Amino acid sequence: MLESADQGPDAQSARPSRPVAHTVEQLARLTGAQIVASPGARETRVTGVVLNSRETQPGDLYAALPGAHVHGATFAADAAASGALAILTDAAGAELVAQAGVELPVLVSADPRAWTGRVAAEIYNSHPGDASAQKLFAVTGTNGKTTTTYFVNSILRALGHSTGLIGTIEILAGDTPIPSKLTTPEAPHVHSLLSLMRERGIDAAAMEVSSHALEFHRVDGVHYDVAGFTNLTQDHLDLHGSMEAYFEVKAQLFTAERTERAVVLLTEGDTWGEAMARRARENLGAEHVTSVALRGNIGDDAHAGPDRSGADWTLDSLTRRGIGHAFTLQHRDGRKLSVSTALPGDFNVANAALAVLMVLDSGVELDTLQKTLDDHDPLTTDVPGRMQLIGTRPTSVVDFAHNPDAMARALQSVEPTEDGGRTIIVFGATGRRDKTKRPIMGRIAAEGADIVIITDDDPHDEDPAPIREQVAQGARAAQEHGARAAEVHVIAPREVAIHTAVRLSRPEDSIIVAGRGHETFQDLNGVAHPLDDRVELTAALDALHSSRKEQS
Repeated sequence: MLESADQGPDAQSARPSRPVAHTVEQLARLTGAQIVASPGARETRVTGVVLNSRETQPGDLYAALPGAHVHGATFAADAAASGALAILTDAAGAELVAQAGVELPVLVSADPRAWTGRVAAEIYNSHPGDASAQKLFAVTGTNGKTTTTYFVNSILRALGHSTGLIGTIEILAGDTPIPSKLTTPEAPHVHSLLSLMRERGIDAAAMEVSSHALEFHRVDGVHYDVAGFTNLTQDHLDLHGSMEAYFEVKAQLFTAERTERAVVLLTEGDTWGEAMARRARENLGAEHVTSVALRGNIGDDAHAGPDRSGADWTLDSLTRRGIGHAFTLQHRDGRKLSVSTALPGDFNVANAALAVLMVLDSGVELDTLQKTLDDHDPLTTDVPGRMQLIGTRPTSVVDFAHNPDAMARALQSVEPTEDGGRTIIVFGATGRRDKTKRPIMGRIAAEGADIVIITDDDPHDEDPAPIREQVAQGARAAQEHGARAAEVHVIAPREVAIHTAVRLSRPEDSIIVAGRGHETFQDLNGVAHPLDDRVELTAALDALHSSRKEQS
């Protein structure tokens, strides 16, 4: 995508009130770019940065970047008409600007995207000299980023901090929520938001940092106090091509340029965690890296026992607490932390452990942290669309699980506890994404559920029927090899699939609607179709319960 249409004007309007004006000459020295302009234009002072011409405000530098289909310089005239005072682009973009007759100073760089974040950091002053002014936390990995950032922020609030959040579900700048459509917003938005948060007295913020954010330089110029790693499983191979390349992009976060400290989860069966811990130690020094080892499938062990992997922290004991868990983390020097979360799933034990140790590594005293965990129960916090309980009898959950590993973990978490209870799953696969995971997801659904209902996720501009069939092939093949599923259905549209799942259910069953979580619109060939799994599931359950009352 060329311009950041994914981020609307609400996100871009969240700018600090006191940007630091920079002349074109100063920005050229910063970026090493060549200036194409009359001599006097070198003193033009810009006060903002924008990637989307539709978001331009007077005084902005318009970063006209090359895109997959169209070059951003195509929209230079629109940006100029809206008040842009200068343009950052590459040689091809400079030619387009000249052809359009746009008479603005142009900064020509071989890689303008790589410099956009650094320019935004300078103008929005989002990296102040006083590093203690704002503690920044980053979380990366395939699964668990959103929940971990919510956990980090909840702990920080319980400790008395004013917090901000930048992530998949929402951006919270103080008390102001801003819709978020990218896991990590574009670089100008990131830096303007961090600066705005600091203006509002927010002294700590947590961010999800996706592989796309690192690949496309969205967090360039940001330096974190602590960066956390959750896991690495198959996803986004349409962008990265291989797991090795995916890992290398994620590893960019764990360098001295980007973070002061790192906390890395080591889970059974995920060799990427060990590899990331080694890479982080090489880049940051062993004294700046903390590892925590957890079992891959924790289950209901009353005493998990310490992991002997040589990690700094290990899971020492684990017990059920309602649908969640209470557990103990033990350091190899004997220190312990008692932790609990009411969110279901062993992966939320991992997310909670990571969040706790990230906060600890930010400089909080262990005794202070333990008292906060005991007194405030901060890890029992709602995370929209993440193992979100919608109803009971049947137990009905909406989750964002949209890749094979997340789906397997989600299915384990909703396993019925009543005799005769069945698991029913509703899910689909996304269009324009890694096609190889579609039959894998079908297989995992058939292995972990009794009734599988395959439907649409976001088809985007793909024909949804072949996507559904590719998923169904994986499920049917698994059935032929003795998988658990007794029934595999292919049903569209998605809302009908959700209502069908509820109609097929019994009170003792569990239903999970997976893949979209908090999302409220479905992309059908470029048209935003209103659809919220939580709303549809609630309506279906209401209808079911009303029917039961009438029958009784």
